[in-house]
Amino acid sequence: MSSAAPSRGRAAARVDLFTESVIREMTRLSDEHGAINLAQGFPDFDAPEAVKDAARRAIAEGINQYPVTWGAPRFRAAIASKYLRFGWPEVDPETEIVVTCGSTEAMAASFLALIEPGAEVLLFEPFYENYGPDAYLAGGVPKVLPLDPPDWRLDLDRLADAIGPRTRAIVLTTPHNPTGRVFDQRELSGIAAAAIENDLLVFTDEIYEHILYDGRCHRSIALLDGMWERTVTISALSKTYSVTGWRVGWAVAASPLMASIRKVHDFLTVAAPAPLQEAGVVALELPSEYYESLAMEYQERRDTFLELAAGPGLEMTKPEGAYYAMAWIGPLRERLGLPDDVAFCQQLVLRAGVAAVPGSSFFVDPAAGRDLIRFAFPKRLETLRAAAARLASFAEAAE
Repeated sequence: MSSAAPSRGRAAARVDLFTESVIREMTRLSDEHGAINLAQGFPDFDAPEAVKDAARRAIAEGINQYPVTWGAPRFRAAIASKYLRFGWPEVDPETEIVVTCGSTEAMAASFLALIEPGAEVLLFEPFYENYGPDAYLAGGVPKVLPLDPPDWRLDLDRLADAIGPRTRAIVLTTPHNPTGRVFDQRELSGIAAAAIENDLLVFTDEIYEHILYDGRCHRSIALLDGMWERTVTISALSKTYSVTGWRVGWAVAASPLMASIRKVHDFLTVAAPAPLQEAGVVALELPSEYYESLAMEYQERRDTFLELAAGPGLEMTKPEGAYYAMAWIGPLRERLGLPDDVAFCQQLVLRAGVAAVPGSSFFVDPAAGRDLIRFAFPKRLETLRAAAARLASFAEAAE
C-alpha cells in the first residue's frame, strides 16, 4: 500500500481556516488532570426532577423514533406558547419554528441556508468560537467589530463603518458569551437601524435569555420595528434547564427565512431527539417562579465567585448576564514568565487544578486576547469556593 495520500484525500480548504474547539480542548485537559472545569459552560448540578421524569417517561412510553423533521408538534407548540408568555406576539409553530440539535446546529443551519459564498458576516469581538467556523463552512467571510473594553460596549459609529457592500448578516449574542454583556436598548436599536438601512439579516443567539443580573431585562431584537422579517432568533433547552448534553434547540423566524433553514436542517441532522423534545414540553411549561429562582441562584454564584476569586493577578469583569466572567491576567502572566493566555491556562490546570478558556479563542487576532481568560461559573457554590481558593493560591505563589 502506498504511503503517499492521493490528492483527493486532502481536507477541503475551508477546514484549514479554523482549528478544533479550544473550549472543548480545555475540557479534555481538565479531565486529564482532574482539574475543576470552569472552562466549558455546563453545570455540575442536575436538571429539574420534573424535566428528567418527563424524559424517562417518554422513553418508557415508546417515543423513540423519528419525530417530524422540523420538530415534534407538541414541542413546537410549547416553544410558541413560551414566547407568547414572555411578551412576544403569536409565532406560528407550523411555519416559523424549527427544532434543531442544540443552538449550535440552529446557528450553523441558518448560516448554510442564508449566507451566500463570499458574503461577509459581521461578528462582535470577542465572539463565541463557533461563529467563525460557521461562516467559513457556509462559504462566507467573518468580519469582526471589536466591542470596547473593559465594559464591552458597542460603538454604533464603528458599526456603520464596518458594514460594506458584501455584508449580509450581523451575529448578535445577548446576554453575551464570553463577556456577559447585556446589550441595551440604544445598542439594539442601533443594530436594527443598521440592518434595515443596509438590508441585512440578524442571527441572534439568546440562549442565556433567562440568566440576567441586577434587575436587567432581556430584549429580543426581532421585536423591534422592521426586524421580524430579517431576524433569526435562536435558543435551546441547554442553559436554562441545565441539560447541555441533550442537544435540543430551536430557531424562530419569519416563514420565508424558516423555509430555507428547515430545508438545511433536514439534510444536516434530520431531527432532534424525540423523547427529549417531549421532556422539553414540560421544561417550557415550568412556572414563572422557576425563571426567577434561576436568575437569583446564578447571581449568587456570580457574586460568590467574583468576591472570592477576583484580586491581584485576576481582575474580573462583572457580567450583566450569562454565566461567564472575563479576567485580565496581564501582570500575573508576565510575573510568571508566560508568553500568552494559552500557556497561562495550561499552567492554571497543571499548577492550580482549575481550567479556564484562553481569551485568544474569542478573537481573530490571538494577540488581542493574550491577557484575557474566561471562567464559566454554572457550578455548585462549593465547587466555586474550591476553585476560587485554588486560584488565590496560584496568584499568591506568583507574588
